[in-house]
Amino acid sequence: MRPFIKGMDVSSLKELEQFGAKYYKDGEEKNLLEILKEYGANAIRLRLWNDPYSETGIPYGAGTNDLKTTIELAERALKKGYDFLLDVHYSDFWADPGKQRVPKAWRGMDAAQLEEAVYDFTRKTLLALRAEHVFPTMIQVGNELTNGLLWPHGKTPEYDNIARFLNAGIRAVRSVDQNLPVMLHLDNGGNNALYREWFDEFMKRGEDFEVIGLSYYPFWHGTLQQLEDNMHDISKRYGKELIVSEVSMGHTMEDYKDYEGLPEEKRKGMATKPELATKIEYPMTPEGQSDFMRDFMERIARVEGAAGFYYWEPGWIPVPGCGWAGDEALAYIEEHGPGGNEWANQALFDYDGHALKALETIRDFQP
Repeated sequence: MRPFIKGMDVSSLKELEQFGAKYYKDGEEKNLLEILKEYGANAIRLRLWNDPYSETGIPYGAGTNDLKTTIELAERALKKGYDFLLDVHYSDFWADPGKQRVPKAWRGMDAAQLEEAVYDFTRKTLLALRAEHVFPTMIQVGNELTNGLLWPHGKTPEYDNIARFLNAGIRAVRSVDQNLPVMLHLDNGGNNALYREWFDEFMKRGEDFEVIGLSYYPFWHGTLQQLEDNMHDISKRYGKELIVSEVSMGHTMEDYKDYEGLPEEKRKGMATKPELATKIEYPMTPEGQSDFMRDFMERIARVEGAAGFYYWEPGWIPVPGCGWAGDEALAYIEEHGPGGNEWANQALFDYDGHALKALETIRDFQP
């Protein structure tokens, strides 16, 4: 049994550094990966987009997580002794329950061609990572698959195609490494009916896999009790290892517009709108964030088969230039924007890059 995963998704790190983000522990400036390691983090999660550039070569932003960037960040993380979870989106930009856009290079393909494309992309990616000596320790085949992937062919309730595409990815993983654990990941971790329906449908059609991943954001996904209840149920129902592969909690509701340096019309604003923050069981303060993480870790550690968590973008502090989507990216996903930072108040660092109390709580937690 592996150690309890105290993981961090640092997919935007390279871009954050390029735009001048700095991080501090006890007042001393240090590299983010070094600080997180000192606070007990033992695994890193990195997203991979197929081609996060416009057709004229302009980067989409939000980390511009192509294969080259993934290799660079994975190399840094593995050198520091982290495990590495590769999160394959099968899209050129964000893939989540609200958008699962087909990569530009795959447009116009039918289901059979998409199945082949998923297999080829997954296999070539893993072979490239192996050649660069940055092979992952786990892989997500798809990201937040609640409403499927590769729309419209693989949009829920098209479970035959959903399984077809995911099976292609799983087979590609097995063709490179039979022992690499595969995760299938949904959002809305407090919604037991959703997990039962989705995994019941997949299990009728799907290849074997090892891990169920859950996203849990307390302002969207129900109470901590609902998360715990769901995890207990699906652990017994499916017999898979469970990992909360995305979690975060706010440390303030103070605005960060002065840090972003954007005109109001260009700012995304906080994901945690005031009306959403009122739904959370803990206050959006450094102490509340710390208490939330303690409660969260204690609850998931009680679930049989639960292996740990990944905190989502703990270092995404508000530095000018590093938002969630550039204009070209917004055109690709067919959204109007704006494209500023909506996550800065949920980092594990304050707006000036100083480590917050929740990191001590993560370090000190023993399951």
